[in-house]
Amino acid sequence: MKRAGVLLGWLLALAAIALFAALGRWQLARMHQKQAMLAAARQVLDARRAQPLLLASDPARAQAYDWAAGRGRMANLTVWLDNQQHDGQAGVRMYCILYPEPGVQPLVVDAGWWPLDGERDLPTFGCPAGEMEVRGLLAPPPAIGLAPGAAVAAAGRGRWLAARADLGALSAALGLRPGLAPRVLRLDPARAAGDAGVMLAPGRRDLEILANTLPPERHLGYAVQWFGLALATLVIALAMTWRRFRRRTPA
Repeated sequence: MKRAGVLLGWLLALAAIALFAALGRWQLARMHQKQAMLAAARQVLDARRAQPLLLASDPARAQAYDWAAGRGRMANLTVWLDNQQHDGQAGVRMYCILYPEPGVQPLVVDAGWWPLDGERDLPTFGCPAGEMEVRGLLAPPPAIGLAPGAAVAAAGRGRWLAARADLGALSAALGLRPGLAPRVLRLDPARAAGDAGVMLAPGRRDLEILANTLPPERHLGYAVQWFGLALATLVIALAMTWRRFRRRTPA
């Protein structure tokens, strides 16, 4: 019975060690993934060689970064992306829909962040309709995450509130054919007020790649914690086995 108890204890310990080690490896993989994202974006931002807006529709570059510029027709509708933090303050991001060319996939344009008041009232302004010249960073949309409920809900005439950046759900809600391009154009924050690419009351625009998500350093910290738990489990299992062995060994 004692041997069976020792064996069971080691099986549980090894299962826990394997789980902790797997979680640690996953955190390290996320760290390397985000480091690669930051490096790729930095390379594009340092060069800033403008590509055509149509590149946003290339499925092969759905997770890549490109600097793009061009003209298009802005639709008369506004999408506010909810649950967007900026310097610890809750707010929303203003998304506009741009048609680069007739028959081409429309493109989501990130026009900036706005704070919300205590009543969570959405800003009263919205995206302007008409021809617009834009430039900025083509980037993957924010991670969808685990936000429950409907992805998009109507918030008034020509206004929508999105719980998450689900471009497929947004395309369906807006009735867009063809659907939205897989990347978002984040407007260049360097454009001055009054420039053709700045729309209405300018919000806080930035080109931060890992907004509302963990930086690589945090993933490294979590990985160290998981590996530490694996090591601690091994040490405890060895210590308990040693104590049983000492008890059974005659003096």
